[in-house]
Amino acid sequence: MKIQKLSTSSETADMSVLEIIVSPSLSKRLSPASLNSVLTIAAASSASEESKAVFNETATVAFADGKANGGPKITAINGVWVEQSLPVDHSYKDLMENVFKATFTQVDFRSKAEQVRRELNKWTSDQTNGLIKDLLPLGSVRTNTDQVYGNALYFKGTWKVKFSKSERKTETFTFSMTPQCLDIKRSFSMYFYLPDENDGLDNLVKKMTSTRGFVDDHNPTCRVTLDDFAVPKFKISFGFEASKALYHKACVEIDEEGAEAAAASFYERHSYTPNRNRFVADHPFLFLIREDTTGTVLFAG
Repeated sequence: MKIQKLSTSSETADMSVLEIIVSPSLSKRLSPASLNSVLTIAAASSASEESKAVFNETATVAFADGKANGGPKITAINGVWVEQSLPVDHSYKDLMENVFKATFTQVDFRSKAEQVRRELNKWTSDQTNGLIKDLLPLGSVRTNTDQVYGNALYFKGTWKVKFSKSERKTETFTFSMTPQCLDIKRSFSMYFYLPDENDGLDNLVKKMTSTRGFVDDHNPTCRVTLDDFAVPKFKISFGFEASKALYHKACVEIDEEGAEAAAASFYERHSYTPNRNRFVADHPFLFLIREDTTGTVLFAG
């Protein structure tokens, strides 16, 4: 298996959510960070103080916008929408606003469910620079909806070494003239994992999700020279819903300049309990965009 790390610098994220991105018939891409955020917020009332503190610390580091310092632009927004006729638990509202940094909004699900759905979709589009549209389908927000939890994540970064825009399909991509073992410090990285076999992606994902510390253990520590480095220029998107309660969409685009990615997730709670050395990527591969200080996986596909 060949592995090459790109971008700007260097923990281990929970990779279990990654198992749903690959199936024999469908290539999927998602944002573990966005899914983890919205599910953590939905379970916040029963979360331990330790888990709340971990969420807060991780969000502070992993989602810090580095644009002002020449780094990538990144925004992560949480929101909670609550049926206005329900009593407000002020300790819960304080938890949402101060620990999870979520906007807390009272809305009229009972008589304006469709209007609220459109407002939530507009919120998603606005927070993701228009990359994620119509996340909540018609009928997904209903008159018996009590709460909706949302997360929107946006990332845009440029390559440290940009690719040529020439017509050539393969470009020389040199990190240094001779191998050097260094402590490569960067904040955000894009990882490409290319299986040796053309049909080896399923086995790679299974190995990654079952091996603790896989990403860190396969993180290169030496600068190397590649005669050829080629990955397809692409824009891909994927969405799914689970039990008509969890909705998620992600979009990732890479080109010669860098990577732009966005994701959004909504989780609904209703008045009833719902059912619950030469690297050429010419065959299916796996990618991650990760904040390396915390090990938070922002996007995967």
